[in-house]
Amino acid sequence: MHYLNISFSHKNSTLEIREKLTYKDDSALKACLAKLNSGESINESVLISTCNRMEVLCSCSDIAMATQHIFEMLAARSGISIEELEGRADIYDDSSAIHHLFSVASSLDSMVVGETQIAGQLKDAFRFSYDNGFCGQKLARAMHNAFKCAAKVRNATDISSKPVSIASVAVAKLKSVLDSVDGKKALVIGVGEMSEITAKHLSSNGADVHIMNRTKYKAQKLADECGVKVLDYSELPNAVNEFEILFSATSASEPIITDEIIKQCDFDRYWFDMAVPRDINYHKGERINLYVIDDLKNIVDENMSLREDGARKAHGIIGRSTVEFFEWLDTLNIEPMIKEIYEKAFEAAKAESDRVIKKGYIPKEYEAQIRKMSEQVMKRFLHQMSSKMRSVSEESKSDMVTSALQFLIKKDKNDMPDKYKCEHALNIIEGR
Repeated sequence: MHYLNISFSHKNSTLEIREKLTYKDDSALKACLAKLNSGESINESVLISTCNRMEVLCSCSDIAMATQHIFEMLAARSGISIEELEGRADIYDDSSAIHHLFSVASSLDSMVVGETQIAGQLKDAFRFSYDNGFCGQKLARAMHNAFKCAAKVRNATDISSKPVSIASVAVAKLKSVLDSVDGKKALVIGVGEMSEITAKHLSSNGADVHIMNRTKYKAQKLADECGVKVLDYSELPNAVNEFEILFSATSASEPIITDEIIKQCDFDRYWFDMAVPRDINYHKGERINLYVIDDLKNIVDENMSLREDGARKAHGIIGRSTVEFFEWLDTLNIEPMIKEIYEKAFEAAKAESDRVIKKGYIPKEYEAQIRKMSEQVMKRFLHQMSSKMRSVSEESKSDMVTSALQFLIKKDKNDMPDKYKCEHALNIIEGR
């Protein structure tokens, strides 16, 4: 079994490329995962699709075959040639795939180092795949340890001490081009996490904030939480020509703001499109200042330099966690544990045989026979148990079983490293 990760991110792909690769509709995502798992060599897969990355994480029996299958599938969906996709993608396998996953979960690979959104996005991606039967034990193990690693990074470094998101960086960009947002009319389109962060930032800085969404009750709920106003979605054609500030982060598959509704205005407008695919597509409007995700790179670079020391320490934690993960996987091999149990049983049989002979309960000339009989008794006793252990080794709960066995065959519980004290992956991921 191998781990494989094929990654398209802000580091290797343009926004246009990422737009063509993104999945936002659940039915399309299910179809993609089903097609991924239809590959002869792929047995589990998770698809991670955010504003800054689209990644395929899978477990497979053959890396080369799985890689080819993934590129063929992505090329057919996106209309991008396999050659271009191969030229852009970062491909990680086995230890490098796990190291990359741990880096992503710890927000070391994010555009904004230390941002906190990625952990939730990873959990959602895994939960969707698991609930729909596209992944199981192998990727659950990897995800479980990715979140453990991320927790270590948060506790040992200060890179997340002042959480920063794409939304807060966008607001910071706005404040850098305007003297003040106090009293200015701002429209936030969408009700996701980025919209919530944006609305709160703008409101705390004195802006007159309105929230708009296709589903009005969701807009009203977010507006109540943020203490701002609601504008009906039908007002969008007028609003784009009335508001000075506009932030859009919807899940629409097509642009919602186009040339047809844009009019010339006698004031400057500042628009931030934080959606992938993009919400705004226009070719006119001289006084419109449009910023998309990739335009925030300067602020992101400044963020990276400020957190450089913490990032170095975090990379060390990720490296050690990767090694520990594969050491832990080795311990999950059930056969060495079964062998050790039999060896301990035979040692006990020999000790008891030696004792009864020494005490004179059985003549010494029968030593070979009594030892053989003792071993046969132990084999008969352990046969059903070992068969059950082998059968459960491929089930999702096997990590708990093998961890319990690791505990039982140790002489003292203190001999067992923390990395073996594994809980069920989904409990960890769900925070239970």
